[in-house]
Amino acid sequence: MFDLSWAFAEEQDQKDTLKSYRNQFYFPQRNGKDAIYFCGNSLGLQAKNVQPAIMQELEDWQQCAVEGYWGARNPWLYYQQYCSKPMMEIVGASQEELTVMNTLTVNLHLMMMTFYKPTKERFKILMEAGAFPSDQYAVETQVKLHGLDPATAIIEVAPREGEFLISEEDIFQIIDQESSSLALILLGGINYYTGQLFNMQSITEAAHRAGAVVGFDLAHVVGNVPVKLHDWEVDFAVWCSYKYLNGGPGAVGGAFIHERHARDRNRPRLGGWWGNEETIRFKMEKGFEPKDRAEGWQISTAQVFNMVALKASLELFESAGMAALREKSIRLTDYLEFLLKHIENIKFEIITPKNCKERGAQLSLLFHDRGKEIQQKMTEAGIIVDWREPGVIRVSPAPLYNSYGDVFHFYEIIANIA
Repeated sequence: MFDLSWAFAEEQDQKDTLKSYRNQFYFPQRNGKDAIYFCGNSLGLQAKNVQPAIMQELEDWQQCAVEGYWGARNPWLYYQQYCSKPMMEIVGASQEELTVMNTLTVNLHLMMMTFYKPTKERFKILMEAGAFPSDQYAVETQVKLHGLDPATAIIEVAPREGEFLISEEDIFQIIDQESSSLALILLGGINYYTGQLFNMQSITEAAHRAGAVVGFDLAHVVGNVPVKLHDWEVDFAVWCSYKYLNGGPGAVGGAFIHERHARDRNRPRLGGWWGNEETIRFKMEKGFEPKDRAEGWQISTAQVFNMVALKASLELFESAGMAALREKSIRLTDYLEFLLKHIENIKFEIITPKNCKERGAQLSLLFHDRGKEIQQKMTEAGIIVDWREPGVIRVSPAPLYNSYGDVFHFYEIIANIA
């Protein structure tokens, strides 16, 4: 299937139907050439169509001023929809179930304000141990806002002793055991540290059987692994757009709210002008009447300059298609794993699931010693990856712009680290 030669990588790149997209991105320069950039799981590269897209909005602002809301080339009044429409295929939802707004953690708080309604009997939240800290902080503070003690209200499912991955059997067991007390299940679709992809469909089904609401943080899923949020009947999900979606540093976040909730105008939420029904928005009257779609959770005007890079990148996603990107991603990551298993000069353990259906583009390499030193040597050699305490180097070849040649050169470099 794979071999250790440069000729193999070269042949695979020649056959790659997505190879032209690589030339549509800027790569950081290291040692006089393109860096080997395997950090798209932290911050995606800049697409070359971003600068002209920003210049267009600047020109429209210059020429139209306030009339740009309806007279710009891309009228600002509907800017969030230019991003939500191409997200439909990426997350498996209708446009009515999607909105682009705020940032991930802000959206998580907004969703919890709607969906976490603890009672005396049903008040617990199940989340993964070692979730990204921002999620931990959001859940902890939401629980405290309701006057509850995080020590009793938050249940964490952790890997078994001596293991790194969370057993789905353990997730289902906790759901069964706590079925009468669970209010919310909130998991990362992919664990940021290990790269483990959870079976969101099965977890959602188990949560609903127990009478609990289920939501997912898709920060490491969106643009990486295709999902079917509507069909799986997930209640809500949130994500950022600066990782695999290449929306730029601090770029706008997104949210999914299943249509059975989105259409319910009486569902509690925090309101704002941009979430109000458009037909009466400019009457400027009292009484919040939310849109009967996910945009009913929008609070403020669309952040045009914080969305423009995402809009530009999503044009490439629409052109490439998530199915083709996922197919290439699986093969790239499998190839990376194959090569890593032939490394003998440095010692590490791949803690990401071996099954390609249980992971995305990321492989997490656990070093018991010298990890930080080795990461620094990678950096000096023109490789950009990231380090996560206490000992993981995360390596993530993104199929939209990474090549088999990148993967081979990565292997070639680290195989010679002393």
